[in-house]
Amino acid sequence: MAHFKHPFEPIFSKESTILILGSFPSVASRERNFYYAHPQNRFWKIIAHLTQTDPIPTHIDEKKFMLLSHKIALWDVIQSCNIEGSSDSRIRHVIPVDLSSILKNVPISNIFTNGRRAYQLYRKYFSKYFPINVTILPSTSPANAIYNFKKLMDRWSVIFDKTERDLP
Repeated sequence: MAHFKHPFEPIFSKESTILILGSFPSVASRERNFYYAHPQNRFWKIIAHLTQTDPIPTHIDEKKFMLLSHKIALWDVIQSCNIEGSSDSRIRHVIPVDLSSILKNVPISNIFTNGRRAYQLYRKYFSKYFPINVTILPSTSPANAIYNFKKLMDRWSVIFDKTERDLP
């Protein structure tokens, strides 16, 4: 089992109000140096549909623009770990990221985790320091075959439902 350090930076701006947290980049993401790079991961398709972005962005700059123009920040909870392959169940010896760089400087009102492992790690390492509403969402990974695209969309639509309810 090899030890890996997170290979890329978080995406956020001073206007971000939504934070989506994954666990740790997959092999495909580490090879391509960007989030959710596996061609069958449904993350970018879901975010594009939720933000009514058409066509679905394919380039890194387009994906960043889509997120930031909708006040979405994106990062993972793990800074480094031992992992074999891409499965969250194969993660060991976790060192968490420093979320304070975002959460102390950006007006995040809601955090959403992409999958159960990211949620568990957030609760373990961060929840006592950052009392922000955290919602677990089903993983967009192709390994999560229980959720087809429609089911994922139904669950992930809460991102903007919760955010709109929290506006003054």
